Amino acid sequence: MLKKLMNKWRLRNLKDERYLYLFNEPPTDEYVCLDCETTGLNPKKDEILSIGAVIIKQNKILMRQTLNIFVKPSQEVTEESIKIHQIRPIDLENAVDPEVAIRQLLEFIGNRPIVGYYIKFDIAMISKYTKKYIGISLPNHQVEVSSMYFKTRKRSSDYEFVDLKFDTIMKELDIPELGKHDALNDALMTSMIFLKLRDMSPANSTFYTG
Repeated sequence: MLKKLMNKWRLRNLKDERYLYLFNEPPTDEYVCLDCETTGLNPKKDEILSIGAVIIKQNKILMRQTLNIFVKPSQEVTEESIKIHQIRPIDLENAVDPEVAIRQLLEFIGNRPIVGYYIKFDIAMISKYTKKYIGISLPNHQVEVSSMYFKTRKRSSDYEFVDLKFDTIMKELDIPELGKHDALNDALMTSMIFLKLRDMSPANSTFYTG
């Protein structure tokens, strides 16, 4: 009910009718897994530096349908932020303007549900830009892999700690590690986590969280 109300509000605020497709019913068993590298962890003041995304269809990661974009920041990246995201000024030499990057991303995502690790942060970062360019936050359904993982862990009580760190999930699920701090690699690893966890979950489970 809340989702429907939110989407009605978003539709009223949509500034570009070309993006009405975002509100269509999503295709069956298709997802987009994405990850953002950013200058920091505050969506209000920090910026996106790169976006990696890949399409998942049924039980396959479509390696020929990936997106990997570097985004021009409004100011030069600092040494402190480079230590976090490991994106250097030289990596941003061919970066595109934020509006170009976000419009490419919207076309790539379409109306598919979005999969990610702590995806609410990535959605908040992207929505800061979409609100500016098309008037609304991303309306797509969201699938959180850490929540999926939590549900598969057997616990002796409701108070038992479950380690939800990305590295822990990767190790527990025996997922091969690709290069870290690379948005596309992170999206690919998260896709593998999603597919493995889905195989471990009851049939016809619904993973939408937003």
